[in-house]
Amino acid sequence: MSDSNDLNVKTGLRESATFDAATMTEIRRAAETGIYDIRGFGAKRKVPHFDDLLFLGASMSRYPLEGYREKCNTQVTLGTRFAKKPIVIETPVTIAGMSFGALSANAKEALGRGASAVGTSTTTGDGGMTPEERGQSTKLVYQYLPSRYGMNPDDLRKADAIEVVLGQGAKPGGGGMLLGQKITDRVAKMRTLPMGVDQRSACRHPDWTGPDDLAIKIQELREITDWQVPIYIKVGATRTYYDVKLAVKAGADVIVVDGMQGGTAATQEVFIEHVGIPTMAAIPQAVQALQEMGMHRKVQLIVSGGIRNGADVAKAMALGADAVAIGTAALIALGCNHPKWDEEFKKIGSAAGYYDDYHEGKDPAGISTQDPELSKRLDPVEAGHRLANYLRVLTMEAQTLARACGKNDLRNLEPEDLVALNVEAAAMARVPLAGTSWIPSQSY
Repeated sequence: MSDSNDLNVKTGLRESATFDAATMTEIRRAAETGIYDIRGFGAKRKVPHFDDLLFLGASMSRYPLEGYREKCNTQVTLGTRFAKKPIVIETPVTIAGMSFGALSANAKEALGRGASAVGTSTTTGDGGMTPEERGQSTKLVYQYLPSRYGMNPDDLRKADAIEVVLGQGAKPGGGGMLLGQKITDRVAKMRTLPMGVDQRSACRHPDWTGPDDLAIKIQELREITDWQVPIYIKVGATRTYYDVKLAVKAGADVIVVDGMQGGTAATQEVFIEHVGIPTMAAIPQAVQALQEMGMHRKVQLIVSGGIRNGADVAKAMALGADAVAIGTAALIALGCNHPKWDEEFKKIGSAAGYYDDYHEGKDPAGISTQDPELSKRLDPVEAGHRLANYLRVLTMEAQTLARACGKNDLRNLEPEDLVALNVEAAAMARVPLAGTSWIPSQSY
């Protein structure tokens, strides 16, 4: 027990649940500075998540598969609706969009190396395509964002898919930030920005105001790419049911839904903690919308936001996703927030495992920085190898759970394989409370 807790026990002092120490510290910071807090990472509050779900392994009523003798397919094809060349990934775990600018060139290269080693895709992020990433990514998705930073039609044609970003889980309805200290000469040239000047990304696309305009934009992108590559639509998880229906109607091949546990390089903390809905709550809404349109599995669903292990992957797929995307977890696999840099973190007022000031460009691990000396600390070959190892583990863990449920394909997992540990999770995931047949969200 800590000294402060000892004091509280001896004196009978109690911390307020509403005005706890962290809340009071933030009030004082706001009072002293007059500006809102900016940080990266994802939501730090505890919300219902995949840990609140359990699998029902096979026993008598279901027949399990042998782990070393019976196959469990992990391959997924994305973009089968309209694209002449859909993307085939060997694992249903992809790398989410993270920009060059927010990340170093070495980090982008490492992401490409790791993803390619296991046969999956990576995504560019705001700010355009780098030669390092395109050169090392066998399957690269080009993000088309409201800011248009780094937008290059020639690079767009080099992509294996295009992801039109309408929102992000950490900040639906808001744009990102890239502070001046990370806008180096190279970043400035790619984004057509002045060096060293703070940049805020737009929160909406400049050339359309609704889904009808989006349909026209998708047609334009298909013409630019001769209908070869899939067109993704990415939305932050908010009004997921309606957003998915509109995206399908607009002509999307793939829908990406990003929950509030998704990370970001930099935005207002009030966005990260108070906007959007949990990833687990968004998946059933998206699946319901697709099913009602007769498009589930025809338009593929990728889910992101807080995916950490193979159990999260399997649970997302059991709820109806075709694949998942990881961002924060991928950076941790590269070496982000590693204890070996703890002394360096302390020098900048943080600690390993707690660092979230990605916007400052001082990351000792050389991942979320544009400082050339810090960037050198990340070996893209070694970091890519670590990411590939991690992706393999996620895939094997998900396969293990699928086999235990008697499934020979990860996409054969279904809500019937799940139960919830509490009422909130049961209602959000639309699966029974453990030990009962009760699904709270169902009306009777």
